Amino acid sequence: MKKLLEIDNLTVRFSGPDGVARAVNGVSYAVEAGQAVGVVGESGCGKTVTALSILRLIQPPGKISGGRILFEGTDLLTLSEEEMRKVRGAEIAMIFQEPMTALNPVFTIGDQIGEGIRLHRGVGKKEARQQAIEGLARVGVPDPAGRVDAYPHQLSGGLRQRAMIAMALALDPKLVVADEPTTALDVTIQAQILDLMNRMRVDTGAGFVLITHDLGVVAQTCDTVVVMYAGRVVESAPVGELFENPRHPYTRGLLASIPSRGKPGERLREIPGSVPSIFALPQGCPFHPRCPEVMERCRVEAPPPVAIGLATVECWLHV
Repeated sequence: MKKLLEIDNLTVRFSGPDGVARAVNGVSYAVEAGQAVGVVGESGCGKTVTALSILRLIQPPGKISGGRILFEGTDLLTLSEEEMRKVRGAEIAMIFQEPMTALNPVFTIGDQIGEGIRLHRGVGKKEARQQAIEGLARVGVPDPAGRVDAYPHQLSGGLRQRAMIAMALALDPKLVVADEPTTALDVTIQAQILDLMNRMRVDTGAGFVLITHDLGVVAQTCDTVVVMYAGRVVESAPVGELFENPRHPYTRGLLASIPSRGKPGERLREIPGSVPSIFALPQGCPFHPRCPEVMERCRVEAPPPVAIGLATVECWLHV
């Protein structure tokens, strides 16, 4: 199948008083049309920075310093800002982690959904409002004709998140990037939102990038998993293969920490140590200070990506 999105050796740096932070360090992964790719890893591993790079939303002192981001064969990093504005929302949309900060509190939900519709489709305010109502109905908002005139603070967390999804899907984008879309929601609403996103993917054929720290969510909704650590992709594989046969020690550590995988009453396992500072990444494999299978070579030389069937892993155990 043709690749919808292809991130190739992406590098993002942040300059600060403490030096240069290597936030994203040669990341590569791809998304096909109709496919859901889960991107997982601990906080600070570069998941969100990579996602923001797709939409060219990295702000100074951050800078995309290398690589390519191909969308339907076009490198987004070569587009002008005016050309990129035509892509955002219409071709690629983003669902942010916290709708109360992503939604503007002084505009109604309908105005915020309708703004993109008016901008990209050139319709009038009345038509944009009607399409906003239809969008809210599509994502399961009760009484969409009434809720379209509500302000964000007048909606529950679950309804705000549905409104965010309606805004993201309003222009039928080909790619949707969802950054921790269910983190602030209770389990019941989380399940509804994930089911909704999955139905939207099936109905529209859009590709999805789902950024999360929750491997349970990935198991439910994704086709492929990308595991990131310290700004790198350390393993990627089809979801079933990754859960059944994790190859990287970091991936095995993440899976071992899932409560449901242990025996009842068994103490949860944890990965010893902490994520390294992106201002001072260790030499060699970035995971080696925490790795239970570390070898001397790991301390001095970073492993190359190795393809094993449909999986890819960066680990000297597999070279």
